[in-house]
Amino acid sequence: MKLLCAIAILSAGFCVPLRADLADGISAVVYNNVITVQEVNDFTMPAVEVLREEYQDQPDVLEQKLNDTFKDGLKTLIENQLILHEFDTKYNALPDKIIDQVVDDRIKERFDGDRITCIKTLQAEGKTFEEFRQEVRDQYIISALREKNISDAKIIISPYKVENYYLLHQNDFKVGDQVKLRMIVLTKTGSDDPSTHNMANEILGELKKGASFAQLESVYSQDKQQQGSDWIETSVLRQELADAVSTLKPGQNSGVIETPDNCYILHLDDKRPAHVKPLADVHLTIEATLRTQAQQDAQQRWIESLQKKAYFQIF
Repeated sequence: MKLLCAIAILSAGFCVPLRADLADGISAVVYNNVITVQEVNDFTMPAVEVLREEYQDQPDVLEQKLNDTFKDGLKTLIENQLILHEFDTKYNALPDKIIDQVVDDRIKERFDGDRITCIKTLQAEGKTFEEFRQEVRDQYIISALREKNISDAKIIISPYKVENYYLLHQNDFKVGDQVKLRMIVLTKTGSDDPSTHNMANEILGELKKGASFAQLESVYSQDKQQQGSDWIETSVLRQELADAVSTLKPGQNSGVIETPDNCYILHLDDKRPAHVKPLADVHLTIEATLRTQAQQDAQQRWIESLQKKAYFQIF
């Protein structure tokens, strides 16, 4: 089927539908392939369910999020059809033995290798095994060509790019006042629980006699996740602990700090003021960010090149 609409680029917007009576059921046509409204709905359903749960009390926000999700889903489905057309016109057909292997791998992933369960599940979904096989084949091709495009882009992240990004994004690498802190946490059994407070005082007495904080922490602290010493920002500490830490010098212990639920004893290993993380500490993070950006840019340029030579219409 030849389209009557002129060549369209996705970013250019929407064309007038060829037939108004088809617009309700068809979202787009790419070359000879129709993308239905139902296909877009099915494709976006997992995201839609999450959005409905998250924004159920914000109907206006939910409506906007759903519209954006539908548009993004349609955009992805159009791109997929462009990629499949590129494969069909530029490369040899995918051998059946490769498709069979990919299908077998998918059955192993989804159905523990049980083909009978696979077929019954597909039937319950109103889908034939051949349709499933075609979907798996298409997904494999789309993924492979996207990866090939990234590989062909030969992305190189130079030290200059990393340093320049670091200098331009200093705010992203700022950290607040930090402390290296150990704590003994004793959980109260109730609001009137003198035994926990008494135990804390006994431990504090042992510390004053020169006992190892780390050793007492390993024996008595009931919050095993808090054991050990690592850098944390004081802003994440509950107020009672932050206030106590502010009065300590490295190497000092606090007194017993009581909250409604716990008794705490703190040991300050070290502290340091707010600062910007040094480049050496964030170099790998920046490099990964720049690589991801470069890959996304390469993908976008490739998709735009496919769009420029494509016949498609959005309804």
